[in-house]
Amino acid sequence: MKHTSKNLPDQARVVIVGGGIIGCSIAYHLGHMGCRDVVLLERDELTCGTTWHAAGLMVTFGSLSETATKMRLYGRDLYTQLETETGLATGFTPVGFIEAASNADRLEEYRRVATFNRYCGVDVHEISPKEIRDLFPLARVDDLVAGFYVKEDGRVNPVDATIALAKGARNKGVTIIEKVSATGIIKKNGAVAGVKTDHGDIAADVVVNCAGMWARQIGAKDGINIPNQAAEHYYLITEELDDIPKNMPVLEDPSHYGYYREEVGGLMIGLFEPRCAPWKIGRVPADFSFGEIEPDWDRMGPFLEKAMSRVPITRELGIKKFFCGPESFTPDLQAIIGEAPEVKNYFVTAGLNSVGIIMGPGLGKMMAHWIMNGQPDVDITGCNIDRLHTFQNNPEYRRHRTVESLGMVYQCHYPFQSMKTARGAKKSAIYDRLKDQGAYFKDVSGWEGADWFAPKGHKPIIEKHSWGKAPWFANWEKEHKAARENVILMDMSFMSKFLVQGKDSGSVLDYISANEVNGPVNRVTYTPWLNHDGRLEADLTVTKLGPETFLVVVTDTMHRHALTWLKRHIPDDAHAVVTDMTSAYAQVNIQGPRSRDLLQSVTDTDMSHAVFAFRHAQEIAIGYGRAICVRITYVGELGYELYIPTEQAVHVYDTLVEAGRAFDLSHAGLKALGSLRLEKGYRDYGHDMDNTDDPYEAGLGFTIKRLWYR
Repeated sequence: MKHTSKNLPDQARVVIVGGGIIGCSIAYHLGHMGCRDVVLLERDELTCGTTWHAAGLMVTFGSLSETATKMRLYGRDLYTQLETETGLATGFTPVGFIEAASNADRLEEYRRVATFNRYCGVDVHEISPKEIRDLFPLARVDDLVAGFYVKEDGRVNPVDATIALAKGARNKGVTIIEKVSATGIIKKNGAVAGVKTDHGDIAADVVVNCAGMWARQIGAKDGINIPNQAAEHYYLITEELDDIPKNMPVLEDPSHYGYYREEVGGLMIGLFEPRCAPWKIGRVPADFSFGEIEPDWDRMGPFLEKAMSRVPITRELGIKKFFCGPESFTPDLQAIIGEAPEVKNYFVTAGLNSVGIIMGPGLGKMMAHWIMNGQPDVDITGCNIDRLHTFQNNPEYRRHRTVESLGMVYQCHYPFQSMKTARGAKKSAIYDRLKDQGAYFKDVSGWEGADWFAPKGHKPIIEKHSWGKAPWFANWEKEHKAARENVILMDMSFMSKFLVQGKDSGSVLDYISANEVNGPVNRVTYTPWLNHDGRLEADLTVTKLGPETFLVVVTDTMHRHALTWLKRHIPDDAHAVVTDMTSAYAQVNIQGPRSRDLLQSVTDTDMSHAVFAFRHAQEIAIGYGRAICVRITYVGELGYELYIPTEQAVHVYDTLVEAGRAFDLSHAGLKALGSLRLEKGYRDYGHDMDNTDDPYEAGLGFTIKRLWYR
């Protein structure tokens, strides 16, 4: 396409779409890493989306992710230093930050957070209500029990910080062009080849979608799944207050839905209400720049009144502005970052859940490293874009889940909590049978996973979240003991299952896997998948079902990541085809010392150790059904995994349960799975190890097939 008066370059190594804090940060860090062949496109003016109306908090306290906490610390340092480098102030003012605890549960949560944050380098101190009042004299503290104070935190001017990053990027040779809209990408052989704009095309090796609340619909043009959703977000600015105390810290009190700071001689009250209002579920207007939403006073009135009661003087001051602007939120309150599974070299950094100013510098640095080096240098398992599924992009899903996810921001974050909205969409074939057995379910990557079971004949157990022992702990304990001492049945149909077929499938899987998986037929092998630096990308099992047929099984959280990794590492000239069989097979595990006896009672296959040894796999008959039976365990006892065609799963389950009466078969849930595997020291990717570990560090050296060259 012929270029117009904007005089776009014909090509660039990297094109960034979006001129908010994230886009400018990535541009800045790419420039500082020596990549000057970068073009940032902004459809209107820098900061015009959501950056311009951000509250500007710069807080290091609060995250339970080491990656996120380190990024926060880096961001605070960068905002401090940018003026020296660029000559432009960021407005960073280290006035301090206080997180208020209003009850015993909040106090327990914040003490745990503070302990972890100190480990990560945050200098946080627990202070008394009187000390809160000394630091923030306008606050009412009679109902508070403690505060958590970080002296070095504070506030930053979002627009000034973004413009400073942009200047720093330009100083390193990065090109920033405003008033140009990206309209799509050019693809070649499944990878980015360029970017289309309303002023012409730019050939490019990499595109980075940093379009904020527009990221979803921009990605959708090219089939990229980015399920973030805009929602109304409010803050109030009062009239000026005579003799306002100087340098008051930022105060946050989730119990009153608010955060408070000085703003031009008055006070700002920011709000995170427990039930938000999603905005423009269908489509965010393309021309919404520096835009505001008409405030919903009726809906927000009770929350605002509660927030103002923490700082009573605000009730006496006039209201200068009650602002409502949209911000972008995700299904699990984790950012959406990384290389999209659908198109190689299409990167996304969006869905920052109202912490874009806090995380912007750190995310920019990490993404620049990823783009330049081919992989991230920090743990990204919790926020990688490939954790998300396409059904999470459904309008109805976003409509309901966004209300809950945003509402979680200021809730007490108890252990074992599971999302309640957008549930019931993915159920295993035996879901109803498990429900009849007393299963209590939790969200497992969108599936309904049986977490634990209530005994028959008992009254329903009311799940009350707390920091103490749960009311169902005895049930969990019983299931754990049953696996150790007798025999259990566990539904793990949510596990990801891929069939790899073709004459080259064995050699391909041997190439991808760190262990030797192309051995004898009817053999299962546990193996890591490693990147070029020898770091872990996944751990899984590969079962050789036939000379040219393999079954790959990986945990639910790694579904799209493992599938993408597998497909992208099959050589172009290899005859190997991957089929996602996750929904085609139910997975029922029979585990425990008496598991062999139970299975032997329902099949004519010889299950003896001499014939059916550890790591053996074979299709067996159970009643009228067939199942791929694999002798392997994730609980540390004798056990078997059964992969059953979905249409036969209920029948096979019924057959096992009926036969199990003679063996006192118990049902067990995922709580028991977790404690059993921990007791045995079995690793869980994303918890015990991640993409920054090598297999030897993770204790998986025994899974590595060493190659010796003469």
